Amino acid sequence: MSRPLELALACFLALLGAPEAPAQSLSDNEQRMRAALAALQPQRPGVVDAYVIVAALDADPVFNREAREAGRVLARRFDAEGRTLVLAHDEGADKADAATSPPVLEEALQGVAAKMNRDEDVLVLYTTSHGSPDAGLNFRDPAIGALVIAPNQLAAVLGRTGIKNRLLILQACFSGQFVRALKGPTTIVVTAAAEDRSSFGCEAGNDWTYFGDALINHAFRQPLPLDIQFRRASALIAAAEARDGLTPSNPQFNIGSDAGKWLNALDQREPQTAALPVGQTVLGLAK
Repeated sequence: MSRPLELALACFLALLGAPEAPAQSLSDNEQRMRAALAALQPQRPGVVDAYVIVAALDADPVFNREAREAGRVLARRFDAEGRTLVLAHDEGADKADAATSPPVLEEALQGVAAKMNRDEDVLVLYTTSHGSPDAGLNFRDPAIGALVIAPNQLAAVLGRTGIKNRLLILQACFSGQFVRALKGPTTIVVTAAAEDRSSFGCEAGNDWTYFGDALINHAFRQPLPLDIQFRRASALIAAAEARDGLTPSNPQFNIGSDAGKWLNALDQREPQTAALPVGQTVLGLAK
């Protein structure tokens, strides 16, 4: 690892209150990240382009499987082919652009910001992980360590990008605690659960969490406006939770007062043919 990169990692982890990563642990990963950023397509003047970043923040296999497929679904849903980055661990031949770490995630966000028109284009961020009540999103990787990303910390990282239009989708228990910190006039925040509720389906052997299966694997594969896709996903989750005798997770959807313009532009370019879900559903639905 170069000395500047080592210092950047130390500074970022210090910001989040985490121990430093072992030396040399991310050098290959950084090379993959930089190659993926260099390959991103430029934005198109006069077109509201979406740039998608998907990040599995926890090393549990379910989150990495979900992230890799979510990258494909979100790229199709938001006309972001060539403008999508997936940060997750590999599983056999199913590769991601790089594995997630706090500095890699910020590098991805800053790299996307440099490619896009930050006043016109849209950042679509999907994270999937465990969550902690009154604390934030859990990050865990055996090679790096564990930490919790608090709402104000994620807000600060996003704020440094200067990106105006944002669709932020957080899959984790208690992820509703992020709504207050992240919401804004040109931002849409979608969370898997209310701030005081768990979400479900994060067993290591699963292909999907309940939220990921409902929103990404099912609703986003249907040619519908975003708000209707969210309502459909919420209904699927509620039915599965009732079936399993679980306390409702109460997914959250907060849309900024000025987000409609960019959202309408993306909805108008949505594919008009449905796609089939993949993997093993956790919602009890037939393919």
